[in-house]
Amino acid sequence: MDLFESLRMAWRTIRGHRLRSTLTTLGVVIGIGAVITFVTLGASLQGAIISDVAAGSSNDAGEGSSEMTVVSQLQSADGGPGEGGGGPAVFTEHDIQQLQETKGVETVVPEGSVSLSGVTYSGQSVAQSAMTATTPAYFSQTAGNFSAGDPFSPGEREVVLNEGAATIFEQNVSVGDSITVIRSGGETINATVVGILEGSSSSSEFGSSDDSPPAEIYGPTDPFHDTRLVSPATGENQRVYSQLTVVAGNHDQVDPVANRVTDYFTADSDAQGLLPSSYEVSVQTIDESVKQMQSLVSTFTSFVTGIAVISLIVGAIGIANIMLVSVTERTREIGIMKAVGFQNRDILQLFLVEAVILGLFGSMFGIILGVLGGYGATTFLALPFTFPIEWAGIAVAVGVLVGVIAGLYPAWNGARIDPIEALRYE
Repeated sequence: MDLFESLRMAWRTIRGHRLRSTLTTLGVVIGIGAVITFVTLGASLQGAIISDVAAGSSNDAGEGSSEMTVVSQLQSADGGPGEGGGGPAVFTEHDIQQLQETKGVETVVPEGSVSLSGVTYSGQSVAQSAMTATTPAYFSQTAGNFSAGDPFSPGEREVVLNEGAATIFEQNVSVGDSITVIRSGGETINATVVGILEGSSSSSEFGSSDDSPPAEIYGPTDPFHDTRLVSPATGENQRVYSQLTVVAGNHDQVDPVANRVTDYFTADSDAQGLLPSSYEVSVQTIDESVKQMQSLVSTFTSFVTGIAVISLIVGAIGIANIMLVSVTERTREIGIMKAVGFQNRDILQLFLVEAVILGLFGSMFGIILGVLGGYGATTFLALPFTFPIEWAGIAVAVGVLVGVIAGLYPAWNGARIDPIEALRYE
């Protein structure tokens, strides 16, 4: 029997039991729809991460970022570097000077966190846990554009606010206004606002639907940052910072410069001498950070996709079950077909084609459901919609494979029916 005739007969059987066929394919539809939804969500999240980092790190010429971040972090259980920063402040002014003289380094931007209890403006006080102490170079490398004003000057009692900090008071803060920064110990510092940044410098709010950025305050290291340790190299009491941003001369020099910076911190740097034994200095480029985030998103996507595959297994069982029922119901029909000359392979082909059609329809409707689900999820999370088109082909292949696997035993069982016994079946 040719394939076209098998298709015609299988389609006639499916149309004759529309409700049963629909319920049979429902498990495949839900399974593939769930997989496509989660894969689309993962791809959209990865796209948002990459575009956000690329937009925030490319220079005016459109080249990739020439920055790298230096932090201290806990070592992992195998002795290698762990994930994330948040380590102690150990980067001294001596370390900064040595890095500044390293071949290929254009500038080094220190960042220190100053603990606060609040900020006062125009007679109103609001809680604020911390501010960032850094240098004016921070604003040309990391923080973004100014909506008003300019960076602060080193050694001056001046601050820069982002829009979140400028709007937390009943009356918005403007350039030229004075605010009072209250340190955790109760010390107050009066400062002039010299600049307002656009939005937030935080790069972790991919697709956030919250239009209010967190309040962020920036000031020069002198007079705001006063965390000090004795430098092992010089014996002097120096300011120490929790993070450094090292900027290479151009993007092509990032990897060699990162290697030189790593070599410095594994040798006789102050940070190496000040760090606890459980910590290590980590030098990360933008590319490495993106890869880590992509790996994290891929792990999450694989996990939830694995859960969704359970629905596919349920769908395959449903197809196998209904095909077994179909074989039982059509026992007499099979006997008649064999009596008029149908071979075992013809019966096998007929039932396999029917199972494949059910799997194929399940995959097609599953793709539609998955695309709609993915679009709804990305819209809700304010992410750019990215559909991995290759998964449409994978879904069709999976649907066909599910149909073949689920229909193989029922088809083989039907092909083995004895024609004499089948004709006697009522």
